[in-house]
Amino acid sequence: MKRRALWTVSLLIALVILVAAGCQGGRNKLVVGTSADYEPFEYIDEDGNYTGFDIELMEEIAGRMDVELEWQDIAFDGLIGSLQNDKIDAIIAAMSATEEREEQVDFTDPYFISGDAVLVAADSDLTLEDKMDIAGHTVGVQTGTIQETWIDENVGAEISRYERAEQAIMDLQSGRIEMVAMDLSAANSFVEQGGVKVALETDFSGEHMAIAVKEGNAELKEEFDAIIDELQMEGFIDDLAQEYDLE
Repeated sequence: MKRRALWTVSLLIALVILVAAGCQGGRNKLVVGTSADYEPFEYIDEDGNYTGFDIELMEEIAGRMDVELEWQDIAFDGLIGSLQNDKIDAIIAAMSATEEREEQVDFTDPYFISGDAVLVAADSDLTLEDKMDIAGHTVGVQTGTIQETWIDENVGAEISRYERAEQAIMDLQSGRIEMVAMDLSAANSFVEQGGVKVALETDFSGEHMAIAVKEGNAELKEEFDAIIDELQMEGFIDDLAQEYDLE
């Protein structure tokens, strides 16, 4: 009986150690989804490395959490589904915390607020006084973005939808579409690359960018919020935004 009791205690101790190790292992790694086609927020440089404002911000957050960071490059409209299916732990992809998205995921406090823009080809003579002037034109948007949602709901325009932002820009430059709607900072990055220009600076729904976590994951959200607050108070986020010339 003593031998059996000793064996039972040993087994329980082993199980506790395994569970603890599993929990610790889960905290040692953070798998983050992004859509690395949206310079200057997230993109892949010439050496094949993830870089950009969001990338550096998350690297700093992961460093302060003392966890390993793993990136997953996913089409923007597939990010929320990947989070819901536990393929990733969080999303950072210049994603705005809209009411519609908050029905599917939980968002941290905003880490950056930006505007929007409408791009046209560099040689285009189109002029826009207001975002409603998009009506009657062919406009490209990245699938799943607030620009797509707003135009869908408010403007009678012919919409072309793209998985990646650069695909929309290529069609704009080739004349297949007349304009592209996107975040202002990303638009300015494409302007710098040439072939397009900003026809209108506007605000579709308010670009309050935040990190998304799985619905109900209060612990991770609170940890992110605390670090974002620290980084804002220290001026880290402002300095990083200046480094990337964010609007």
